[in-house]
Amino acid sequence: MNKAWIYVFLTSFLELVWIYGFNVASAWWHWAILVPIIILDFLILSKACESLPTGTVYAVFAAAGTVGTALMDIYLFDEVFTIEKGFFIGLLVIGVIALNLTDDTNKKEVVK
Repeated sequence: MNKAWIYVFLTSFLELVWIYGFNVASAWWHWAILVPIIILDFLILSKACESLPTGTVYAVFAAAGTVGTALMDIYLFDEVFTIEKGFFIGLLVIGVIALNLTDDTNKKEVVK
């Protein structure tokens, strides 16, 4: 696995951590923990963009945040799962995979 993809995984994970923190933060010290996590998250995001196409990195980052937040709402905060939500979560995942595949295809065409 490419080191840049590890950065993408880490930044996506940290995004979910601070989004969860937004939901549960109730004291000043919660925010004192969240702000450095957010800063670290965006530093790791920028490291991922150094080696991978920025559009792909941001698409994965945004999709992971969106899907992760929707699933967090369902499993941790008792939000209702609907067929419509499941459809659009699946559509996001398919879109990110398709974007990644087209980036790989474009690289192969340029090399030839």
